[in-house]
Amino acid sequence: MTPKLTANPAILGFDPGRLKCGIAVMGRDRTLLFHQVIPSEEAIATLESLREQFRSTLLVMGDRTTAKQWKAQIEAGLSSPIEIVMVDERYSTLEARDRYWEMYPPKGLTRLVPQGMRQPPRPIDDIVAILLIERYFSAS
Repeated sequence: MTPKLTANPAILGFDPGRLKCGIAVMGRDRTLLFHQVIPSEEAIATLESLREQFRSTLLVMGDRTTAKQWKAQIEAGLSSPIEIVMVDERYSTLEARDRYWEMYPPKGLTRLVPQGMRQPPRPIDDIVAILLIERYFSAS
């Protein structure tokens, strides 16, 4: 997805993982500005770049798997501090599968397969990052 420029600070969403990470950027008006799945080794540099581009002062990330390690890496790796808020990411992968099919409706014969049996054709970590930002908004 090509990043869109924004005048207001946006929120970064981050779904950390060992091999790949999901990143999303959402405006305070809940407009989705960017989302992508990237290799884990590119996460810090990508977050830094997106933070500068979208003037982000807040990063929302999931609180499971390797979250504490990632939080420490982000704090040490970014050029200046950013507020990091951990949100509950339980069931986010299941929710992201459903959201994937809302964002990218199935075509052809795939439409005939019940949604619960469909598997997205690509990693959905970026959609999890979108959901994490939405959970942050819901809790605020």
